[in-house]
Amino acid sequence: MNDAIPTDYRLRLQDSLVGAQMLLVAFGALVLVPLLTGLDPNVALFTAGAGTLLFQVCTGGQVPVFLASSFAFIAPIIYATQTFGIPATLGGLMAVGVVYLVLSALIALRGVELLHRILPSVVVGPVIMVIGLLLAPVAINMATGQTGDGSTQLVPVALALPVATVALGTTIYFALRGRGLLRIVPILLGIAAGYGVSLVLSLAGFGEGLINFTPVLEAPWLAVPAFTAPAFDLQAILYMLPVALAPAVEHFGDILAIGGVTNRDYFDRPGIHRTMLGDGLATSLAAGLGGPPNTTYSEVTGAVALTRVFNPAVMTWAALAAILLAFVGKLGAFLQTIPIPVMGGILVLLFGSIVVIGLKTLVALGEQVAEPRNLAIIATSLICGIGGMALNLGPFHLEGIGLAAVLAVGLNLILPGHRAVWTEANPNADADKAPGE
Repeated sequence: MNDAIPTDYRLRLQDSLVGAQMLLVAFGALVLVPLLTGLDPNVALFTAGAGTLLFQVCTGGQVPVFLASSFAFIAPIIYATQTFGIPATLGGLMAVGVVYLVLSALIALRGVELLHRILPSVVVGPVIMVIGLLLAPVAINMATGQTGDGSTQLVPVALALPVATVALGTTIYFALRGRGLLRIVPILLGIAAGYGVSLVLSLAGFGEGLINFTPVLEAPWLAVPAFTAPAFDLQAILYMLPVALAPAVEHFGDILAIGGVTNRDYFDRPGIHRTMLGDGLATSLAAGLGGPPNTTYSEVTGAVALTRVFNPAVMTWAALAAILLAFVGKLGAFLQTIPIPVMGGILVLLFGSIVVIGLKTLVALGEQVAEPRNLAIIATSLICGIGGMALNLGPFHLEGIGLAAVLAVGLNLILPGHRAVWTEANPNADADKAPGE
């Protein structure tokens, strides 16, 4: 790119407040993932900060991005923690980080075109759709005041639905009509609005089961985050590995987006293999400590474009602020008081947005989507993925996202005819992500 904007790394104390603002932009989405998946929000803050610092080391401090909880993993983590437990799920997520390391090495050796041949739109599109559709009932259960699996009614439906509607409606409104920073933090505003309504209802005596401040009062001001060690279970690893496909492809869009803002070609310098390496190491580090996988955040990219602060060291300040906040015990306790209908309302939009991203990926194929070969890949992987099909081959068990990914990749490799390659309708990651990622 010509006329590149200077982005030399300069760590200056006067940029610390700008860095704290960058963390605020990412905060709502960052803590939403652990709250929805049963992980610890203080650990997520710590691993987001540590992961961002590790990413900067891998990329030589050249890319002004912030790494935090990935939305693509919400549905898989919810299922995996219920099926295999949290430690085994973390082991599977560490394996996902290793996949990124392998992809980084392949890209360094063979170029990014290899990944595009293995993971074309016809493969990635249906897998992304399965991620969003598979646990859509979880969003509805939570929006109606139930636990994610629907086994227990925590809040009366007549009370839960209005709260969920306020949270969802506020998020949509600011995503569409917000200006400046307000448009970048729609999820944070949606959570705040839903929480505010819940608080008013509770104070008025109508908020049965909505908010309980006892854990906040009992929590210490300062506390070490509740780090959790991973356990390695083959079934959990095999289930989680295919989930890496969508974020790996989205990573290219993320780097293109920040490159468009700063007018720099990060594919060339520091190199997409190094940014992928940073994502992989940050994800493995997070899972090793009990946090969710890390990804680059489009809200922060939007904030960089808005503030015109291109110094990558600003993200160092944001990372340090996240690490410091991780040791505030009352913050984590307060975050866990957010009512479940508020989370459910947000999830309706997030899971739906993931499905739309998958559709958009397929739309990029144009008329090719209806070709018999592509239709067979899409139809088979999509229906088997969300229809409950399961394969048991000795110690191997495949269903859901994993089955959809294996079918899509396998069929694309073995079916005769013209093999599709990656087609990208718009490389701007901000347009390709759910709100808050």
